[in-house]
Amino acid sequence: MVTNYSTSRKAFNFLDLGDAVSETLNGCTGTEDERPDSLECLRQVDRLVCSPVFLGSEGLCKLLNYLAHHTLNTPADHLKEYQIATEVFGRPSDFDPQTDSSVRVQIGRLRSKLTQYYDSDGAQDAILVDMPKGRYVLSFKRRILALEAALDPETAGATDSLPLPVNSAAADSRIQRRVIIALAILMGVLLAGDILTRMFHGIARSTSSAVMRSGIDREPKAFQTFWKPFLYGSEGPFVVFSNANFVGTAETGMHYYDPSRDNREEITQHYTGVGEVMGVLELDRLFQQQFGRQFRTKRSGLFTLDDARNNSLIFVGSQVENPTLDKIPNSREFVFRRSIAGPNRGGWVIVDLHPQTAETGIFLPTPQTRPMEVDYAIIALMYGLDRSRWTLILAGTSTVGTEAAVDYVCNQDSLEGLLRRLKATKGTDLKPFEALLRVKVANDVPLETQLVVLRTTD
Repeated sequence: MVTNYSTSRKAFNFLDLGDAVSETLNGCTGTEDERPDSLECLRQVDRLVCSPVFLGSEGLCKLLNYLAHHTLNTPADHLKEYQIATEVFGRPSDFDPQTDSSVRVQIGRLRSKLTQYYDSDGAQDAILVDMPKGRYVLSFKRRILALEAALDPETAGATDSLPLPVNSAAADSRIQRRVIIALAILMGVLLAGDILTRMFHGIARSTSSAVMRSGIDREPKAFQTFWKPFLYGSEGPFVVFSNANFVGTAETGMHYYDPSRDNREEITQHYTGVGEVMGVLELDRLFQQQFGRQFRTKRSGLFTLDDARNNSLIFVGSQVENPTLDKIPNSREFVFRRSIAGPNRGGWVIVDLHPQTAETGIFLPTPQTRPMEVDYAIIALMYGLDRSRWTLILAGTSTVGTEAAVDYVCNQDSLEGLLRRLKATKGTDLKPFEALLRVKVANDVPLETQLVVLRTTD
């Protein structure tokens, strides 16, 4: 990732995404049984953003994502209107919430959209996302839909019309018997439910395994062909997301660590790009839904060469923020370089080390001084340190480009086009290759991705 992270809307504090996807954070409210973990919360936010209710409301989607990450990562910090206005909606530094009510209007619209969603498409969703009044923070709560459906309001109301007992001792005895009977019935229901649940999960697991086996054995589809190197083995691959050395905080302003002017003791590795976060979630969705498999995550700051020797790897982010990439087999056709002249001076570009006659040698994203409209990214598949292992690099010159690269390999249409270009047919294993993507961007969101250059490297 190479975008200048001087404003916090470009990066979020993910102390360790590998831990965050498996631990419950304080931002998820409710009792211990009701409180969803952070990954469930982020998935629900993603479900909301992709729903028809939020279709066309890009501003509200950005606001929802921003509030979600702030709630999950820094729940103790109270957001102010000024912070939301400048960091989410790009308002100037002289924004005055006393005279400009735009943030409050957007917050009201967001609350209405959440209500509309849960009254329609989200009526059966297991995670309830709400925004209590008085604070700019989200609440996440697990809904126990089975118990809600089991409650019969007519039966509950009928107890109010029962006559009062004359003999209190007899009444107590009857009440005790009723309680015992009710508990017995409840225990029976729960036991039956537990048995059915176990049976369902057993059938689901066997069905999932059968589907996966038959899917791989049949004529390979795009997903199965491309991801085959990462689907075998007792353990899933490592997904390594970028974790650059920053100085500063989201509140005070951040920049990449510069050894010529910064103190090493001030380095923080608590931040990663929005595109990296969305990319890891997209990969998780793909592995879970398509293959019934899981992978392990690690931030690049904790990644070691031992991990590289013993595992297949998926890097989300470039070697600019994944220093370990410089120590293992890396891309040989396209590399990231800092521009030393022109409008992109000081920013990162992608250089083609072996340009063909009709191709340019340098691919320039939109300069950082202007709103991003174009970015570039690479997809590189290569052998690992051990040729029985594989390494996949998904990286852009910005966090947006990285997100686009991940989306490209998680989309069946784009994968089919890529495999056709690679002539990967039935019975043919995928060979190492490197691809260059051009990404059209609007409002820091990848809108359209085009395959520009493709080369096999075996």
